[in-house]
Amino acid sequence: MKIKKFNVGTTGLDRFFGPLEAKIMNVLWDAEHPLTIKEVQQSLDHEKSLSFNTVMTVMNRLVEKGALQKQMEGKSFHYVPLESREDFLDHQSRELTHELMEEFGSLAVNHMVDVLEEVDPKLIQALEDKIRQWKNNG
Repeated sequence: MKIKKFNVGTTGLDRFFGPLEAKIMNVLWDAEHPLTIKEVQQSLDHEKSLSFNTVMTVMNRLVEKGALQKQMEGKSFHYVPLESREDFLDHQSRELTHELMEEFGSLAVNHMVDVLEEVDPKLIQALEDKIRQWKNNG
């Protein structure tokens, strides 16, 4: 799934999805099996009253975006994420990093290294290890 919009200034899945889309994706990722629209609606119902049609519209939009798969089981459709939360975040962060490098090159690298020190100095060691591994394989 290729995300076309990245929401700067938000956190978590809200960076990639609208707020309701992110909540729906979390419900489906936390489920151990595919869910119907009604089941998702009921899982979200504690937050605010959402109509079946609203949840259905958003879930079908997520199918169109390539985040969910819709499958007929019995007399109703069940929805399941096309990839795990971990794989989704891995793919999206990789794609975002690739785009930053293509567009901003060394500026992006410099800022990433600066942020590594601010966030967690141990990440510098992880970066050095990765560079060493890359050089040994190249």
